[in-house]
Amino acid sequence: MSHAENGPPESLEALARRHGLRPAVPRPPFPLYLRLLWQRRHFILTYATSRNVSKYSGSALGQLWQVITPLLNAAIYYVMFGLILGAGRGIDNYPIFLLTGMFVFTYTQRTATAGAKSISGNLSLIRALHFPRAALPLAYTIQELQQLAFSMGVLLLIVVATGEPLTWYWLMIPVVLALQSVFNVGAGLILARLGAWLRDLNQLLPFIMRTWLYASGVFFAIHDKVVGTAGLPEWVATAMYLNPAASYIEWMRDILMAEHTPPPTAPVACAVWAVLALVIGGWYFWRAEDRYGRG
Repeated sequence: MSHAENGPPESLEALARRHGLRPAVPRPPFPLYLRLLWQRRHFILTYATSRNVSKYSGSALGQLWQVITPLLNAAIYYVMFGLILGAGRGIDNYPIFLLTGMFVFTYTQRTATAGAKSISGNLSLIRALHFPRAALPLAYTIQELQQLAFSMGVLLLIVVATGEPLTWYWLMIPVVLALQSVFNVGAGLILARLGAWLRDLNQLLPFIMRTWLYASGVFFAIHDKVVGTAGLPEWVATAMYLNPAASYIEWMRDILMAEHTPPPTAPVACAVWAVLALVIGGWYFWRAEDRYGRG
């Protein structure tokens, strides 16, 4: 009696497994996988750099768009929230408050969005060549970090121009960005695996990111707006401060703004989020290593 008469046909994967066939390139053990990634580090860096160069090669202003885009967004949000809605009342140096929040959040937002497309958007490369698939989300994170370097250079010039002092705390800027980059890698790995099979994820991400943007205190001081204006309980503000984007934003503001005082938990939250995201994201992505590119 045929399979069609007994029930649904057996999948090709199940048929191959029943007859003892195994994948040509099985998933390597996790320690070996990390070593393979390290061996591909030059490819990852070159791939990220080439994507950055090619991204703006067709525009007249070229790489300047890496700085112009966040500045234009910040200008629009300053008019809307700072001038029209009055979100900047009571905040010293609101332009730097807003710019810092925009630049830091945009780094995570762009990395997460790119990570979600890193597998589904590179299927031809994945099917043609054998390499650790995590190299792609890693390359996208490095690409966004390279773009952030331009933006941060402009931001620091504006910070000094607006009268903020140059202090020894600025030496902590690379630490904040390093922890945020580790978090972004982990988040990118998680979204890369989800995006490989959930085709609707890329349609939902803009709404998710916009909600995250408003919940991270980019435009307003969380404590004042949540507890002071809205009259919500203190724990709501605490929960908002502990979300990863808000933690990195608050710590960076503390470094760049003399009068800004973040929650004391911000540096600890930054470190915890970085470790959790990298460990969970790395393991979660690796578990499906031998399935990327199928279908």
